[in-house]
Amino acid sequence: MIDFREDRTAKRTVSWVMLQVLIALLPGIALLTWFFGVGVLINCVIAIIAAELTEVLILIQRHKPLKPCITDLSAVVTAVLLALCLPSMAPWWITVVGTIFAIGIAKHLYGGLGYNPFNPAMVGYVVLLISFPKQMVVWLPPENIAAVSLSFWETMEVIIFEAVPKKIGFDTLTMATPLDAVKTGLTLSRPVSEIVQGRQFGALAGAGWDWVAAGYLLGGLWLVQRRVIDWRIPLSLLLGLFLVSTPFYIIDSRAFSTPVFHLFAGATMLGAFFIATDPVTAPATAKGRFVFGASIGLLIFVIRRWGGYPDGVAFAVLLMNLAVPTIDNYTRPRRLSENREPSRMKEE
Repeated sequence: MIDFREDRTAKRTVSWVMLQVLIALLPGIALLTWFFGVGVLINCVIAIIAAELTEVLILIQRHKPLKPCITDLSAVVTAVLLALCLPSMAPWWITVVGTIFAIGIAKHLYGGLGYNPFNPAMVGYVVLLISFPKQMVVWLPPENIAAVSLSFWETMEVIIFEAVPKKIGFDTLTMATPLDAVKTGLTLSRPVSEIVQGRQFGALAGAGWDWVAAGYLLGGLWLVQRRVIDWRIPLSLLLGLFLVSTPFYIIDSRAFSTPVFHLFAGATMLGAFFIATDPVTAPATAKGRFVFGASIGLLIFVIRRWGGYPDGVAFAVLLMNLAVPTIDNYTRPRRLSENREPSRMKEE
C-alpha cells in the first residue's frame, strides 16, 4: 500500500501519478453516478476491460513486455476519462469502440505511453461523437428531477442488450444536456434567460451537472495541492474561458450564457484538471502552459457559441495538442549564448 505521507518526489512513478488521478476522480464519479445512474459505473467497467485487453494484444504484437505497461494504470485512466464523457445509457459497443480507438490508435500507433501527441481519451470521444451522434446524446435526466429511476438490472438491460425496460418510454428516459438545450434554443431565437428556465437547469449550470463539476473541481484542487498536475494549465483555462465569455454576456445577455454557466457546464472542470493537464500532450515550458490553457478556454467558448457541437472541450484540447510543438518552440528559455551581444561574442 502506498503511504501518501511520504515525500512527494519519492514515488513519482507513472503508476503513482495515475493512481492519484483515479483517486481525484472519485468525487466526480460518485456525483455523476448519483445524478445520472449506475450506467456511469457500468461504462467505466466496460471501458477498463476493453482498454486492458487492447493494451495486452497490441503489446504482444509489438513484442513488448506486458507487466510494466499493464500495471502503470495509464490505460485505466484513459478508459475512465473516456467513460465519464459518455452518456450513462450508451450501448456497450459505443464504449468498446471508443476505448479501442483511444488505446490502439491514439496511443500505440504513435509509439505508446509518452509518445502520443494527442490525448487518447479525447481522440476516442471525438471519433464516437462524429461517427455516432445519435447514441452520444442519450442522457438520462438527473435523478432528482427524473420521472423514472432505473434499477441496476434495468440499466444493464439498456446498455448491454440495448433494450428499453417494459412500460418505460424511451423519450421518458432521455433529455438534452444543458449545453445542447442552450444551443438549440439560440438557433430558435429564444433568449438565454428563457432557455434556462427548463427543468434541466440548476443554480449555476445544469441541474446535477454543476454538482458533478464541483466534484471534479475538488479532485483537481487535490491534485494541484499534491503537485501531481501543474496549476498553470487549469488556472489559465478557467480564467481564459471566464474572461472571454464575460464581455459577450455583458454586451448581449440574451444571446450569451453567463461566465459561471460556462465554468460549471459540460466537461469544463473535467477538461481543465484531468484532460488538458496530461503531461505528455501539454507544453513543457511554464509560459507555454499558460498559453496552452488560455487558448483552450478561448476555443471552448468559440465552439460552444458558434460551432456545430454543444460542448467544445474535446475539440479545443485536441486542436491545442496540435499546437504544442510550436508553443514550446516560442516559449522555451533562450540559451546564455543567444542572449549575448554580437560584439562580446566576437571578443570571446
